[in-house]
Amino acid sequence: MVMPQAGEIKSRIEAAIPGARAEVEDWTGGGDHFRASVTAKAFSGLSRIEQHRLVYQVFGDEIGGPIHALSLSTQSE
Repeated sequence: MVMPQAGEIKSRIEAAIPGARAEVEDWTGGGDHFRASVTAKAFSGLSRIEQHRLVYQVFGDEIGGPIHALSLSTQSE
């Protein structure tokens, strides 16, 4: 199984959510626990849960698989 890299996760979030800016770090150094901070106009008017769902949808079944954990901090622009 290929372990994702922080830069790949950042690129995928920014490509999937128009205008998003993401900062992603490998939280434990093991390549499967990540922490991401995402700012996007697309989050305007959405609850925090809806914002997080929008990001998690980018990865689908990879969450809980190759991406064991993705801790999110989101905010609207």
